[in-house]
Amino acid sequence: MSDPTPVIDDLRDESEELDALVAGLAPGQWRLATPAPRWTVAHQIAHLHWTDRAALTAATDEDAFKGLVEHALAAPDRYVDEGAEEGARKAPGELLTAWREGRAALDAALRAAAPGSRFPWYGPPMAVASMATARLMETWAHGLDIADALGVVRPPTDRLRHVARIGVRARDFAYAVHGLTPPAEPFRVELGGPGGELWAYGPEGAAQRVTGPALDFCLLATQRAHRADLALTAEGPDADRWLDIAQAFAGPPGPGRPKRGEAR
Repeated sequence: MSDPTPVIDDLRDESEELDALVAGLAPGQWRLATPAPRWTVAHQIAHLHWTDRAALTAATDEDAFKGLVEHALAAPDRYVDEGAEEGARKAPGELLTAWREGRAALDAALRAAAPGSRFPWYGPPMAVASMATARLMETWAHGLDIADALGVVRPPTDRLRHVARIGVRARDFAYAVHGLTPPAEPFRVELGGPGGELWAYGPEGAAQRVTGPALDFCLLATQRAHRADLALTAEGPDADRWLDIAQAFAGPPGPGRPKRGEAR
């Protein structure tokens, strides 16, 4: 993506939509449980703030970011939860203000980055557009958890194209973190966008394919729904295997979500 401005704008809009959802919550609603085990609404916003701060550090202070990576390596099983716990202990108003300020600082840093900049991350270095896309993906996914806790349905938007794209691009990573060799040939992925448009990736003549609604693919790649509850179709054994392990996020495989109606 030559100009990262469109995805930075979409990240801003996704964040503002989630902000509007939580801004008027009563203190008790911040303590509502979300589908993520042991995480409340406050934990979800705290995690987004914590990750925004990490992204800002990566974009502005590479040496300081190395310290964050060392901390993560020292406590890989606790690192993410500790960050969420720290923020969730704040008063709701304080946490909301901190999240807003962190978002604004990251937005400014991404827009000010020199063309071709690449930032260190917990996985491979990321270009400006990739960093913004990853933040949008997380904001959307954790926003879904919050909406579930509040009993709210958030209609899908065209911003999902960024989530779908990163999910497709992360195919080989998903195989690798499961200790599997990625297939040599690309897949064809055809997804129906929220407005009825077709989002297509990979060669048209690919032997293996994945098709279905873009929303369902994004739910799968962010592990917000079980494959059995989604209308995704795979053609070919490798494509079928991918739908069992797909993830759009960095780090080790997550536990995923149980089938609808089943307890975790």
